Amino acid sequence: MRLLLDEMLHRRLRHLFGEGVKAMTVAERGWDGMKNGELLALAQHEFDALLTMDRGIRHQQNIEGLDLVIVVLLARSNRLRDTAPLVDEVKVALTSARPGTVVQVPEDATS
Repeated sequence: MRLLLDEMLHRRLRHLFGEGVKAMTVAERGWDGMKNGELLALAQHEFDALLTMDRGIRHQQNIEGLDLVIVVLLARSNRLRDTAPLVDEVKVALTSARPGTVVQVPEDATS
């Protein structure tokens, strides 16, 4: 699984995914500052999923047809202490999510 972490997420979060998930940040890929539409278009060719905290992405972008899963992290903040506890749930969500869909973690949170 190749996972791209949006630029609003702490870069150290990528180390918490462990074996089976190759996580990289937008900045590491050289795509920082890109608008979402352009980022998604490029990311779908190199990654399986995008992890973001952008709750509006499903309404702002056409996700259907993308060869990419969008995972929206619903944490209190983008601080590592708030996002790190959700990594296991993100990994579980990635096992069943289909490209062209948006899933939120935690699943039972309201957006």
